[in-house]
Amino acid sequence: MKTATPAMARAINDRLALDLLLERGPLTAPQLREITGLSRPTVSDLVERLRSAGLIEVTGESGENRRGPNARVYGLVADCAHVAGVDVRSSGLRVTVADLAGREVGTAVREGSADLHEMITSAVAQAAGGRRLQAVVLGLPGLVHPETSALTSALASDSRVRGWHPGLLGELRRSLGVQVVLENETNLAAIAEHGKGSARGVADFVLLWLDDGVGGAVVLGGKLRRGMSGGAGEIGALDLGLDEATFCRAVETSDGSSLADRIAKGVFTIVAVLDPGLVVLGGRIGRQGGEELAALVEERVAALSPAPTRVRPSTVEGNAVLEGAVLTALDLARDEVFG
Repeated sequence: MKTATPAMARAINDRLALDLLLERGPLTAPQLREITGLSRPTVSDLVERLRSAGLIEVTGESGENRRGPNARVYGLVADCAHVAGVDVRSSGLRVTVADLAGREVGTAVREGSADLHEMITSAVAQAAGGRRLQAVVLGLPGLVHPETSALTSALASDSRVRGWHPGLLGELRRSLGVQVVLENETNLAAIAEHGKGSARGVADFVLLWLDDGVGGAVVLGGKLRRGMSGGAGEIGALDLGLDEATFCRAVETSDGSSLADRIAKGVFTIVAVLDPGLVVLGGRIGRQGGEELAALVEERVAALSPAPTRVRPSTVEGNAVLEGAVLTALDLARDEVFG
């Protein structure tokens, strides 16, 4: 087994400190030593390296119970990098730009179905406000191939992504001059749910997306599972007794009990195959149904399946797809900036 080189050890320690500052906020050097178990010289060296690299800065002083001068408090320089998340719909798109700490610094909206390339580039530029971006993540309906990032041909012409064509991703990368990643919208919503919602801290769960269409996303072992071609979790392709359009129309006229019956049929299929332990009801219908609908679905599933399954409504605030896009872009940017 190879041992870590001094350079590798320094990189690991630096990343550990930066992740702690992201998670816990500004810390003093003694606090970093206490949390990490690193020695005083090691922490002193990494603080100096990170300050020289422009990644952390002194944000104040801490009056600790000790003699001598107050300890300096170090915080992340959040504006050293920025990212953008984009939620693309048939009716338009929304963009959020955030700093490295995840704080929103700009937004933009485009309505209509004009040239998609122009809409995305102009909206991203507006939201960025002259800030250099490290990564851009787009969320669209459809299967996204995990290796090629291409939409499948069957869905690339779908009206929900009107204006998308096979070469557009490359065009956007050239126009924006940054890393641009394409991801399925429901997968991004699941990432948001895992980071900020009902599945926070949960290793295994399935997000059932109930909105303009029916979809799903699978997280196992804390990681999003896309499948060989990006089709994992596409529950809308299963026979639920209704196609997507009919299901969504039925939602508008169903009472809570009959709606729960319809949803439970799909949830039972998921549970029988994956036994995730938790199913989150997302999208407009899942959020509007809230705890009451989730409890009804959980009751129906319990009568069908021997595997215990919690059913919870989405608790991500705002646009879950956009939140997931920003979180994904932040992971990419932090890996690049932090090393």
